[in-house]
Amino acid sequence: ITKLSDHNIETFLPYRKRNFNHLRGLHACALATLAEFTGGFMLLTRLGNVKYRIIMKKLEMEYFYQGKKAAIGRFELNENWLQEKVIKTLETEDKVLVNCEVIIEDVDGNHLCTGNSLWQIKKWEKVKTSL
Repeated sequence: ITKLSDHNIETFLPYRKRNFNHLRGLHACALATLAEFTGGFMLLTRLGNVKYRIIMKKLEMEYFYQGKKAAIGRFELNENWLQEKVIKTLETEDKVLVNCEVIIEDVDGNHLCTGNSLWQIKKWEKVKTSL
């Protein structure tokens, strides 16, 4: 995590050997992990884990450019969106599904990929499985 505020997060994936694929570019799965972590961390930071259970349901990646430099993931969580899509919805529904779209660029600004992670959010009191 390189930047974190109430509404924005920026994460960093270094360009180093352990993150490479066989072509010495950033591995697709490393970029997918960056996307999942970026959106999930922001949701968890804003909602916490005491009142809500947050689990990922689906992750989709679309790749545009080979990563030959360090990558930066960015996600913004609007307060109105959070209130309308999550908090108010969970007053009348057992669960809600929300999408986090994370844009990943290299340090030169080239759009490497976009990750869309779909998260299921429930109040813990509505969870039927035990811990």
